[in-house]
Amino acid sequence: MLQVLKKWYERHFHDEQAVVLLLLLLVLAAVIIFFGGILAPVIAALVLAFLLQGVVFQLERLNCPHLLAVSLSSAFLVFLLIIGLIIVLPLALDQLTNLVQELPSFIAVLQEKLVLLPEMYPTLISASQVQEWTELINRELGGLGQSVLTFSVSKIPNLFSFMVYLVLVPILVFFFLKDRVVLLSWFADKLPAERPLLSSIWVEMNAQMANYVRGKAIEIFIISVASYAVFAGFGLNYAALLAILVGLSVVVPYIGAFLVTLPVLLVALLQWGWGSELMWLMTAYLIIQGLDGNALVPLLFSEAVNLHPVAILLAILFFGGLWGLWGVFFAIPLATLIKAVLNAWPSSLQSPTGG
Repeated sequence: MLQVLKKWYERHFHDEQAVVLLLLLLVLAAVIIFFGGILAPVIAALVLAFLLQGVVFQLERLNCPHLLAVSLSSAFLVFLLIIGLIIVLPLALDQLTNLVQELPSFIAVLQEKLVLLPEMYPTLISASQVQEWTELINRELGGLGQSVLTFSVSKIPNLFSFMVYLVLVPILVFFFLKDRVVLLSWFADKLPAERPLLSSIWVEMNAQMANYVRGKAIEIFIISVASYAVFAGFGLNYAALLAILVGLSVVVPYIGAFLVTLPVLLVALLQWGWGSELMWLMTAYLIIQGLDGNALVPLLFSEAVNLHPVAILLAILFFGGLWGLWGVFFAIPLATLIKAVLNAWPSSLQSPTGG
């Protein structure tokens, strides 16, 4: 048994680069697991810097000085944050508060509609089943409302931290963009001088990560705006809140679109009942989802993510359970990183006679 383990180790870890790469991945994972909460502003700033790096490059192509390009990009970020805080966030919170307050009336309307089902489909649905569903809805929606209120109250002490992060993150983004080359050079100096394996993986992942983060942010914005335009056009209640949920749902492939459809359908059903408004709204909503998957995603993501759907779902479950929302957002890039490492590892460890 020891000989087998020894041969396996010599085959995969005799190269210095393989050991360094493994240590880097372990250290990075440990830092995020144990210090992820503390480093949240840094992680957020890195994500935003990825988003704005493309803007900086475009401005520099127009002969704009680097410092001016970084300053304009950072000012654009601050402008978006102000718009979000002044307009979007208060509107969404107001609609969320109204939704929680109206949950009892929603439950009553839903119960009235459920009571009619045994009369409409006597062979499929019984009165006892409706009673069970009613009790389940009362229990789950009541608990949901209490959870939302409890969550809101519990987060009040963190308001000061949020305000600090709101100032700290744009400053970090500015310096990440301004001193990008210096920071990368400093980090590269700590690595071995000969690092073709690390360099190849870094080049591949830097391009894919930037493409993914920027594309996903643009996709969230477009889908949110399109959904809000449709929901507001039909006069749907809680249009802003539902549009934000629909936009954020694109972060979770396959599952997100299905889950967010349920509240949209439920709100429309309780507002209009089974009628033409519901049919036309859901038709427009499904058109948005179809255009997102078949037109917007291929257009935004120039780097195709060659991962099996099972691998994507497993990555979402694993990294989401490990790091929460950040893990869900970066599940696909992290799965791509693992695949790139596994693909590069054997070729880097071939013997000289093996080519």
